[in-house]
Amino acid sequence: MSISLKQLADSLVSTFGERLVSTETKSQEVTVVVTPENLIDVATQLKESDNFKFEQLVDLCGVDYSQFGVTEWQTNDASNAGFSRGVDASATLGRLQFGDELESVVENGIRFAAVYHLLSYHHNCRLRLKVFAADDGFPVLPTITGVWASADWYEREAFDLFGLLFSGHPDLRRILTDYGFVGHPFRKDFPLIGNVEMRYDSVKKRVIYEPVSIEPRVLVPKVIREDHRYISDEQMIQEHNEAKNNA
Repeated sequence: MSISLKQLADSLVSTFGERLVSTETKSQEVTVVVTPENLIDVATQLKESDNFKFEQLVDLCGVDYSQFGVTEWQTNDASNAGFSRGVDASATLGRLQFGDELESVVENGIRFAAVYHLLSYHHNCRLRLKVFAADDGFPVLPTITGVWASADWYEREAFDLFGLLFSGHPDLRRILTDYGFVGHPFRKDFPLIGNVEMRYDSVKKRVIYEPVSIEPRVLVPKVIREDHRYISDEQMIQEHNEAKNNA
């Protein structure tokens, strides 16, 4: 048995009501946003209710929206010369330099989010659940390891890379970076070249850390694409009708 996206969205709204901050159907998937206070209650019901039965947490990831919509190198077409030429810092306005403070373009409370991708085998459908941390300076969300045990390592990854804290997590520690690593590398204010580099010193007979020597440049532009993958169903129908009328 499968349910349509509209049926799923309507069922979510009727079931959770004001506990949902927003509901959106886009790119063949339903996305709902809830507050941290309602996360455990909503997640538990999404898993256990016969109307939903989202048995599996497929993925959990962090997101930093502080520079959402902002880019250093934007183009309408892929470069004929290849991306390897890059863009130097002097050629780009607003380039983030080492030691600079990142100026957020969003209000407090909507910078850091955790996104949960859920799968229902019973209904053959997927759902994206999103929760924003209320405090940008100390982003905390409740752990959902009690609902989906697979969230354990996912939450550790989000903590390691984005600095998201999950209250109640049984073992919240870094999982990808070194124990002595400083900062969270997927945050937008973390330089792409990193803060330090390491090498083995044959004289000292140990690994040493030094200031990074790489010159910063943007190697991959944000390419604005306007093909059928990025337009709405209404636009596709309109273009189809216009082409049919002009034929």
